[in-house]
Amino acid sequence: MDENYTGSSDRDAFHPSLTRSNRFWLVSLLLCLLTVCQLFAQKTIVRGKVINARTNAAVEFSNVLVEGSTMGTQSDLNGAYALELSPGTITLRASFVGYAPESKTITIDGSQKVLVLNFRLQPQQKNLSEVTVRGKRERYRNKDNPAVLLIEKVIAHKGQNRKEALSFYQYNKYEKIEFDLSNISEKFRNRRSLKKFDFVFNYLDTSQVTGKVNLPIYLKESISNVLYSRNPERKKEVVEGEKMTGLGNYVDNNGIKVYLETLYQDVNVYDNSIMLLSNQFLGPTSPLAPQFYKYVIIDSTDIKGVRCVNLGFSPRNKTDLLFQGTMAIALDSSYAIRKVVMGFSKDINVNFVTDMRLAQEYDFVQDQGLMLTKDELAIEFNLLKKENGMGLFGQRSVSYRDYMVNQPIDSKRFSGLSSDVSKDALTRSDSFWAQARHQPLSDKELGIYEMVDSVRKVPVFQKFMNTALFLLEGYKPFGPFELGPVNTFYSFNPVEGLRLRVGGRTTTTFSDRMAFETYGAYGFRDKRVKYFASATFSLTDHNTYTYPIKHLQVSVQNDLKIPGQELQFVQEDNFLLSFKRGPNNRRTYNQVFAIDYLNESKSGLGLNLNVKRIEQTPAGALTFDRYVPEGGVLPISNVTSTELTAGLRYAPHEQFYQGKNYRVPIVNKYPIIQIRFTAGIKGLLDGQYNFQRLMVYANKRFYVAPIGYTDITLEGGQTFGRLPFPLLTIHRANQTYAYQPESYNMMNFLEFVSDHYGAVFADHYFNGFIFNKIPLLKKLKLREVVTFKGLWGGLRPENRPGPDNITTGQSDGLLRLPTDENGKPVSFALDSRPYMEASVGIANIFKILRVDLIKRLSYLDNPLAPQGYGIRFRMKFDF
Repeated sequence: MDENYTGSSDRDAFHPSLTRSNRFWLVSLLLCLLTVCQLFAQKTIVRGKVINARTNAAVEFSNVLVEGSTMGTQSDLNGAYALELSPGTITLRASFVGYAPESKTITIDGSQKVLVLNFRLQPQQKNLSEVTVRGKRERYRNKDNPAVLLIEKVIAHKGQNRKEALSFYQYNKYEKIEFDLSNISEKFRNRRSLKKFDFVFNYLDTSQVTGKVNLPIYLKESISNVLYSRNPERKKEVVEGEKMTGLGNYVDNNGIKVYLETLYQDVNVYDNSIMLLSNQFLGPTSPLAPQFYKYVIIDSTDIKGVRCVNLGFSPRNKTDLLFQGTMAIALDSSYAIRKVVMGFSKDINVNFVTDMRLAQEYDFVQDQGLMLTKDELAIEFNLLKKENGMGLFGQRSVSYRDYMVNQPIDSKRFSGLSSDVSKDALTRSDSFWAQARHQPLSDKELGIYEMVDSVRKVPVFQKFMNTALFLLEGYKPFGPFELGPVNTFYSFNPVEGLRLRVGGRTTTTFSDRMAFETYGAYGFRDKRVKYFASATFSLTDHNTYTYPIKHLQVSVQNDLKIPGQELQFVQEDNFLLSFKRGPNNRRTYNQVFAIDYLNESKSGLGLNLNVKRIEQTPAGALTFDRYVPEGGVLPISNVTSTELTAGLRYAPHEQFYQGKNYRVPIVNKYPIIQIRFTAGIKGLLDGQYNFQRLMVYANKRFYVAPIGYTDITLEGGQTFGRLPFPLLTIHRANQTYAYQPESYNMMNFLEFVSDHYGAVFADHYFNGFIFNKIPLLKKLKLREVVTFKGLWGGLRPENRPGPDNITTGQSDGLLRLPTDENGKPVSFALDSRPYMEASVGIANIFKILRVDLIKRLSYLDNPLAPQGYGIRFRMKFDF
């Protein structure tokens, strides 16, 4: 079978047979009539499904062609197809290898907007065992399989076929990302709550991909120039123009842009692993691919005079993170991929996505290298993954032009950042866009900008957005001030009893260059007032939270803290974190004054300088007891230190989801490295101790498709000087029931104290690779997690408190490590053994919940050490 489909359309030909005398006038008249008809004729969307006539299963990637032309398409993973056709009598033919083709003739009169036409293909059993991966009886084998031999040729030659094999290249790139509310029903349009927004339905459109009625809500365009040099290997992309819809002060446009860029990344079909939807998929051309994919030769075709084979590929296990589709491979010595159409199985272990379709085409540029000429990615999102439910349809289309290959590029053009934005990119004129766009926007697309701007002005929308942001972020706006966060208003603990707190912060409406934040709290058991206030001044032309940050901050705080937990990125007065296991009544009242300078650069390098005075006073069951020469201990009221800190942080290619007053880092494959040096100065601002502290931290995610990814964190520190335990390293413990990735979840607060230490945190996420093989479990789309945490360290002799380690100077005497009410120690130094804990977990429960079963592996003889297993919970939104 030979199905030739290039995706192009032919114009209808007209060959009249007329006498010489009236030929000119009749032809002219008919041409005029045809022109008028074309002006008023309305194209019709013909859509439907191609299914197996015996099993009713979808026939994915089947060909649906208009007979007598090269117009056509392929069905998606659900067997669905859609074509936009002009009026006339047309015969459509559906076919796929292993099935008898079926043809149907329809008449389109121009009055129908959508026409449904389904195909039921009869399986041809004799062909299944020969070439298709669908055979139920015939066992698929790699050995002596011509399809596998072909993909091995592609893998062997992909180094020479990648565009990176060229010495130089450059091109102009136009990218368009559009998001629509999809499958808009009449019932939805008639909702009473939407009456104020009925004007938006003037922008409804029918998707040519899905055939569903959509409402465009977001559009982003960008124009950039891309440069590449192989030796030395350098790549640079400069965005010359960028334009997008926005929701004003409600949502940060740049944050949305960055997040969408992580979902819709550039896809190179030659990559061993392909990043998509924040997950890494094993590519169909990876050297490992034949062990995880099935391949089948479908048919042959001509692409611009080159004979090609259409090769189908599908996952051996449909729930794994693998693709499914077809690729056209040149049958010459290059074995180059000329075209690929792929998606993934409807059974794949990916959340909130009902369909995905990637289409790419390659062609020779200046007869020297294959480059992308077509690049389209469409994803259908739905919270409940209901095929007919309302969802979100996102489509990214990229076009390329002005290619120049193997022409030397001045090295100066690669200077600076590898990805940069022109200073005028966001303020380009309409005339710039009219000239720079590779294709003009449709009227519907142009209307998105106007529609979104109109929606923002509707009072009902403003009220809705304020409510939504209050629920998501916990802040309630009052003009230039926000009250919150609401989850800290009420909490409790053994020292304060009931704790009430109220606070807030200014917004960018108040000022782009200054930000103020404050809160006040009161504990009904300790009857003490706590407070915090900070003023932050931006030293750039953007606000204090926007990357890269350059600001100066001054803050004061008087509050209750758990020793050793200051580095946690959580607020202890969160209501949910009030629930803790075991005793947790040893705390300190901290009075802190700090001046902080932060300077980040787009290269990923950040500098932090800090001056801090901390006065720690014991609270609850905690006491500060100093050993004295006369024997016994002498209680002291507080420990005061003044610290000067310099820190460097390097995080190349780091990106954030940027909120109005916060930012959330987006994890990628690049490392994060930090080094921090602190010096304690005795006598400065009443500081009582001289000391030095060095800390080094490194974190990296390792992708190991198709079996998931591993997060590794390494941390180490050394404290120099003779110090009481509050100024040493009190290791981060967790007594809540919420799983904390960089804390020891089975360690008690204040349990271990060190002046030197090294730590490792390792988490591996299998992304369902194991559960996907178990028949019953794979339907639940669960995912496996394993973790290990190890801590090595101890105290040098001069920092081991005890009756035999006493100095005469009152200010440098050591404090007894904390004890219980009977005088038995509850804090310890690590010996030659490491502290270890490990866990196994199940993630993606109800798509957002993770549950870990944790076991502590060492120091089980410590008082109150958990002996059995602990269960911890974590909420996480992920694809």
